[in-house]
Amino acid sequence: MRAASRITFWIKGAQALALAIAVCFSMGASNASSRFNDLGHRLMCTCGCAQLLGECNHVGCTESGRERNELSAAIAAGDSDDQILASFAAKYGATALAAPRTHGFDLVAWIAPFAVFAAALLGTILLVRQWSVGKAKVAAQAPNPAMDALREKIRRETGADNDGGF
Repeated sequence: MRAASRITFWIKGAQALALAIAVCFSMGASNASSRFNDLGHRLMCTCGCAQLLGECNHVGCTESGRERNELSAAIAAGDSDDQILASFAAKYGATALAAPRTHGFDLVAWIAPFAVFAAALLGTILLVRQWSVGKAKVAAQAPNPAMDALREKIRRETGADNDGGF
């Protein structure tokens, strides 16, 4: 009876902890400043500094201030994240996005690395299998007296007592 109450206590404690974690992570999920921070890290500064818009800090940047103001205005206007990202991509080009979108032709940018890795892995496996089949064919060949005599001569001249793979 006492063990059952301990288990119940730990289960309820774990549930309370999970609820507290969920509340902590969701607080501010709809907050404008957290959206600005999130979107600022999903966009690139277009001045050519190769930094995220939310982190562009180089001296004399002529673009980041204007782009941050546009982002703030779009968030204040109630645009969704997808609308904001699409408007930045339309205005500044696809390079304004920190990561390619997950639909249309941009999906190739997500799939290609995995496809190239899979093709390279398959090619490596086939190559190793071909090598092992070729080695087995050489080992299975009938004995060649001329080759055996040459191996024996090399062993005598080099002083090799063991087979050494010949």
